Formats: sequence, C-alpha cells, structure tokens
Amino acid sequence: MYNTFYKVITIFCCALLLTGCGAYFNQPIVVENARIGEDTKSTKVLRELPPPVEPVVVGVYKFRDQTGQYKPTESGSTFSTAVTQGATTILVKALEDSKWFVPIERENLSNLLNERNIIRSTRKEYRKTKNPNEPQLPPLLYAGIILEGGIVSYDSNIITGGLGARYFGIGASTQYRQDRITIYLRAVSTSSGKILKTVYVSKTILSQALDANFFRYVRFRRLLEAETGFTKNEPAQMAVSEAIEKAVESLIVEGIEDKLWAVKANSETVNDLISEYRAEKDEAQNTGLYERYFKERRGKKSVFAKGGGALINGDFNNPELSYSARAGVRYYFNPFINANASIHKFELINQNSFSEGFNAIDLNAEITLLPFEKLSPFFFGGFGTVNNDGFSRTFFKLQYGGGVEYLISNNIGVSLTGTHNAVLGDRLDNVAQGKRDDQYFTFSLGLNWYFDTPIKMNKKSRKKEQERGAELQKLRKRNRKVRKENLTPQE
Repeated sequence: MYNTFYKVITIFCCALLLTGCGAYFNQPIVVENARIGEDTKSTKVLRELPPPVEPVVVGVYKFRDQTGQYKPTESGSTFSTAVTQGATTILVKALEDSKWFVPIERENLSNLLNERNIIRSTRKEYRKTKNPNEPQLPPLLYAGIILEGGIVSYDSNIITGGLGARYFGIGASTQYRQDRITIYLRAVSTSSGKILKTVYVSKTILSQALDANFFRYVRFRRLLEAETGFTKNEPAQMAVSEAIEKAVESLIVEGIEDKLWAVKANSETVNDLISEYRAEKDEAQNTGLYERYFKERRGKKSVFAKGGGALINGDFNNPELSYSARAGVRYYFNPFINANASIHKFELINQNSFSEGFNAIDLNAEITLLPFEKLSPFFFGGFGTVNNDGFSRTFFKLQYGGGVEYLISNNIGVSLTGTHNAVLGDRLDNVAQGKRDDQYFTFSLGLNWYFDTPIKMNKKSRKKEQERGAELQKLRKRNRKVRKENLTPQE
C-alpha cells in the first residue's frame, strides 16, 4: 500500500512540474470582478520606444479579418469566427500606446459626419434666435497616412501531439495543439498613394492539456480512483493584440531607418534601436515555421578531442568495455560536407583471454544533416589503419558511424559518436578463427572547436566567396613569381 501511494505522489508531482502547471494552482473558485485589460509582451516595448519629433496623423478605415475562417471544432460546423472581428479597435489602441501616431476616426466615419451635421444645424438655429456670434464647427483633421492590411491567415493545428504512460492503473498524459495567425500592415501616403512600408508578423496560439489518474484495487472489493488535470488555451484576442502591436513597432522602427519620420533621441540611442531590430529581423528571417533557427554557425576548420570506450567483436567471448581517446582535425568544403583526419588510442579486452592496446589513424568523409541549427545529426565513413602498441601487427580497416552534435556557442560543440570499425584481417586479437574478420566498436563524447568564419548559407554567396578566394590565390602566385624574377640575377 505504501509503495502504491508513493508512486501516485511521484507521478502527480512530476505532472505538476510540466510547463503550464501554474494554471493548476490558480483554479477559479469565486466570481471575479471586472478588471482592466491585460497587456501583452509587446505593449511594454511599444510604450518604451523613444518619442517622435512630431506625431503622425493616421487614419484606419478597416483592419479586418480577411481569413473568413470559422472556429475549428471536433463535432461539426460552427458560426463562431476563428479570430476577433475587432482588429481595427486593437490597432487604434496600439497606435495610441506608441505615442508615435495620432489616430483619427475613420471606421465609423458616417456616424461622425451625421453627428457633425446635427451639431451644425443646431448651432445654426441657435445663432438665429439667441447668439448670432456662435462659432463655426472646426474642420476635421485629415490623415497624411492611411494604415491598411488585416489578418490574412489563421492556420489551425499546425502542430499537435502528446505524451502519456500508464502502469498498474497509474497514468498521466499531456496533449498540445498550436495554431498560427498572420497579419500584414502597410502605410500608404494620402498625397501620392505610394505604399511607404509593409510589415508582416505572425503569432502562434498554444493550447495544452495535462491530466493524471489513478485506478486500482487497494484491497479486496476496495477500489481507489483519483483524477486531476487542467486544460489551458491561449486567448486568440491576446495573440491578435500582440501581433498587431509588434507590427506597429516594426513599422515605427523601419520608418526611422528609412527616414520616413524623425525621432527625438540622440544618434546612439537610435543606432542601438535599429541594430537591435535588425538582429531580431535577421533571426526571424532565418527561423523556420516550427521555430527552427537557421544561422551560419560552424567555421571551415576545427579541431576535436573525444573520449569514451572501445568494445571488440573478435574470436574470443566475453568482450569488456575499455578506454578510447581520439584527437583530430576537420575541414568543411561546404556547410554539409567535411573531411576529417584523426589519431586514435584505445584498448581492447576479452575477459581472461585477451587485452592489448592499439593505435589507429582514420580518414573520413562526413555529412552534417542540419548545419544551420544548434542540434544536428551527422554520419561519416572512411578508411584507416590500426596497429598494436608494439607495431608488430598492422591492419587496414574501414569504418562508418554517426552521432549528434550540439553547439554550445558558434565556436564550441559537444558531440556523441558511435563507430563501427571493420578490420581487414582476422588477427587483431592474435587468433585467426572462423570466416569473419575481427571488428570493434567505439563510443565517445567529444568537444569540437571551430575556427575561421562560418560558411555562408546562401549558395550564391558561397560561390562568390570561393571565386574571391581563387582570385586572391592567383594574385598571390603572381606576386611570388614577380618577386622571384626580381631576385634572379640578370645576365
């Protein structure tokens, strides 16, 4: 009974430690009062932007949902829209928060004009009867820029998944789903109709569920059943608000960069703001749909050191794992393919039968499958030689293997590697027996140090860089030839 209770507590605690468990401890149990609306992460950034020299008067006629999509359900159709229909109001609020724009009423312009007509006619009657000096109604503000665009897509279930386990009536599971909205925002000059700037922002919407349960007979005819869990859905309105605020921020910074409007700040502050935005934009442009960040990472040249174990598969039984150490160099021809050479010191042991130290030299061609990501698998193959410590036996061998590498920084990576070494001979363990040659396996944990500039992602950029390198090499040869001719004594 104690063991069962311990298992329940363990699983329950592990479940609560998962992402989003904060919702579990904030269960609503009373009626809540109305509160001021929440800010998003982009709201604070928008409010902290440096002020403009002169705010820009802008008009927003309609920033609407252009997807025409209804909320996805599992039980059929629904007439509820997938995203809010009040995006224009959200955009006007974001423009006010930024302090960069003076938004004017254009969404319900007919209501405004009708009200002004009422005021105008009332003042006219009042002027006739009581006050002939009643002032005229002031003119409306007109916008120098119109903001257009809208919510252009809502993609549901771009990622779905989950995880669960159950043992002896004790189980826990988690499920998640991710949707995605995309908005476009553009600034149009009212004097010329020219589109001054267009920005594009996307935001994911996360939904997740977590539950744990217990179902077991603890005694004869005594059943214990317990269940807990929660579901957490990110509000679509908050996602739309954050995307719109991010679009307004991007519009402001790119306008400063292109000198569409002026900022009231020193040049150092402006340069820092633009540099930070450029870095963020570069990261966004190199990030794939599923948050995979593609970046030029590994340098052309590297050295590596690895340590681990070696295991023989020869003519004796009962092999034992022993030490293995390796050091080498690597050169990348392009981001995917490299050649490497290494020296290898290791020991092979069979229990009570064989134990001897060996040395090896390996030459490999290697393929890095995901060179522009931090975590990447790789595969390699090649040939080499192996000899015992006394150099009395030397063999050629073929090797192949694979592993995975994680970049701690752009210069340092950690790798896990497994290698199968097929020796072209049967006397590695000093015994020739059977039809199959000897072989051994190595498993290692290593560090890689990368030097030189990272290889360009773009194929055209890499080609231009190679052409520049070839031209520089020709120039160096020409200069050496000229120097050599100048040093040759003339007849």
